[in-house]
Amino acid sequence: MTEIKIIIVEDEPIIAADIEAALEKNEFKVSDIAYNMEDAFHSLKNNTPDLAILDINLSGALEGIQIAEIIKSSYQLPFIFLTSYSDKNTLEQAKHTEPSGYLVKPFTEPTLFTTIEIALYNHAQKMKLQFPELSLPIINKNLSTTLSQREFDLLHLIYNGKTNQRIADELFISLNTVKKHINHMYLKLESNSRSTAIARTRQLMMQ
Repeated sequence: MTEIKIIIVEDEPIIAADIEAALEKNEFKVSDIAYNMEDAFHSLKNNTPDLAILDINLSGALEGIQIAEIIKSSYQLPFIFLTSYSDKNTLEQAKHTEPSGYLVKPFTEPTLFTTIEIALYNHAQKMKLQFPELSLPIINKNLSTTLSQREFDLLHLIYNGKTNQRIADELFISLNTVKKHINHMYLKLESNSRSTAIARTRQLMMQ
């Protein structure tokens, strides 16, 4: 699966369905829709996404912030807060979780896609400070089937938070070619998503 996997945590089914429809018209795949905190934790554990969209106010409480704290400490994934609340206290609590972006209801599809793209990039830049720069020889030294230079180029762009379309634009290749290379790369890294490929790459770089 080459699409960017996103979990939607939103207790209003109509809004969740609208977000899902918008995402799946683009290069994204909804890994799950969770309507409460318990379902969100179960989904994160069993079907880890590449990014989370979290409604701050779930079930009349700020449960989205609690979910964000777990994502930050245990999964190291980018997350975006979705909210219709802009009071100072709520925003102050949300800020402490260091979200990769905010969406204020109501929002447009272009705003949604732009926020996701910026969130992926911002999170990648922040995480890069905690890990060594990628090296093809080091990665290949620990793989049974080595990455090609082209696959490494794509991996490096994914590692830097670029979407598939941005990768295609930067490398001057088609989106289908990008997806083909990503599938081959995932197979060699024994991964099935961006998040698992990135985690595997970090592991290889530390060996």
